[in-house]
Amino acid sequence: MEENQVLSMPRIGEKAPEFKAVTTQGDINFPADYKGSWAILFSHPADFTPVCTSEFMTFASLEPKFNEANCKLIGLSVDGLYSHIAWLRTIKEKITYKGMKDVEVKFPLIEDITMEVAKKYGMIQPGESNTKAVRAVFYVDPKGIIRTIIYYPLSLGRNFDELYRVLIALQAADEFGVAMPADWRPGDDVIVPTAGSCGVAKERMESKADMTCYDWFFCTKKLDKDTVMKKVLKK
Repeated sequence: MEENQVLSMPRIGEKAPEFKAVTTQGDINFPADYKGSWAILFSHPADFTPVCTSEFMTFASLEPKFNEANCKLIGLSVDGLYSHIAWLRTIKEKITYKGMKDVEVKFPLIEDITMEVAKKYGMIQPGESNTKAVRAVFYVDPKGIIRTIIYYPLSLGRNFDELYRVLIALQAADEFGVAMPADWRPGDDVIVPTAGSCGVAKERMESKADMTCYDWFFCTKKLDKDTVMKKVLKK
């Protein structure tokens, strides 16, 4: 049973598992406290480690950009609260990296010394480590539904351009009822959902409206960057 608990993890499209936790910013009740906004819940292996330090400095520096897109950040590791506090203070007072200095981490960092939350979210991967959380990233939408899950191993820091791109793409897909092609970025063409009937497919192929149809199952249309960002970013 214990092994099943360690290996269990939620899936895309499911409600995010609920939990209450102590953090560096006070107690939280997840995902209830974040209703109405997007949330990125992410884990890191350990405090006072170099890759994690580079990531936290980057997350903290980009937090206003994520917040502007109606998204809150929540970190987690299996370290204790006092370790978290000491590590974040060290980052602010001593670490300079890629032009970032005096970086203050203002988003909550969860204490999870019992690994309760990490196990609920499948952040402990025994093949990688029995005692450390891997670099998991969960995107939870304003209704508390998990929309994307990304995992990185202990040795690989995350790509923050990609983390932000995914957030914008998810919101744009919801807002405009479209799908995003490979490597999509705001301003690129988007994919129109596949036609539900032969008649609609034929109309699309014959139409020169705002779509480009390569075949009945593959149609794209323009969606300019300003239109996307006005919908996604907070006013």
